Amino acid sequence: MAENEGDLVAKATEATHVVAEASDIVAAVVTTAAQDIGSYIRSQREAAQVSMRQLASRAGVSNPYLSQIERGLRNPSAEVLAQIAKGLRVSSEVLYIRAGILEARPHGPVREALLGDEHITERQKQVLIEIYDSFCRENESTQEPEPDEQETPDV
Repeated sequence: MAENEGDLVAKATEATHVVAEASDIVAAVVTTAAQDIGSYIRSQREAAQVSMRQLASRAGVSNPYLSQIERGLRNPSAEVLAQIAKGLRVSSEVLYIRAGILEARPHGPVREALLGDEHITERQKQVLIEIYDSFCRENESTQEPEPDEQETPDV
């Protein structure tokens, strides 16, 4: 019986170590994602030649909070990312992908052109992409009928 208890204790200890390692890995992934999105936001802000205060004001977030995001100390919510995207005049989809909220999907030339257009707003881009996607889905679902289903002319 003592042997079985010893085995159980050893297994419980091993399981505890596995859980601790998994927890450390998850924490590292979250920290890396926060740093990645933060550094990306900073690089986009600098490329747009916008100060941190200007972006914070445009995005409706506090300057200290934006600073913490850029330094990777905070992981912003999807809502905050959308506000920052609007302030930077970039696609919120790009920030969602960088933050790990959305998976990257292959972009076709139409989607790329829409996302890269600087003459329309983010909302207009999203509406046009939704319309384009609906056309694509409609075309995929509309298939030519099988030969035996086609009408035959009356002879």
